[in-house]
Amino acid sequence: MDVFLMIRRMKTTIFTDAKETTSLIDVKRIVEGITKVPPENQRLFREDQALTDDNKCLGDYGLNTNNAKAQSPATLGLTYKKEDGEWEQLDIQPLSSPPELPDVMKPQETSQQVEQAAA
Repeated sequence: MDVFLMIRRMKTTIFTDAKETTSLIDVKRIVEGITKVPPENQRLFREDQALTDDNKCLGDYGLNTNNAKAQSPATLGLTYKKEDGEWEQLDIQPLSSPPELPDVMKPQETSQQVEQAAA
């Protein structure tokens, strides 16, 4: 079955899907195809826990169709290895929110609603 993933690093978000039986190294190869960063320089996280065994499959890390759906994908964090050999800190920026509606686009109260509110 398909699992749906949202892989996040800083302000970057990658949406992808895979099978429960997909190995972690294969997920990193998907990321490499987008970011051009080789798998050995990537580290994935789930709930602040590093996913360290590239040979384990997504299902081994608890990612399945119950918690990684298309309408609510599982979130994985992504860090890169720096030039000095150290790993970056996990840094996921909040998703943006839409701006508040201008007053002209907000629903207008009718006179009946105003009277009911005053009563």
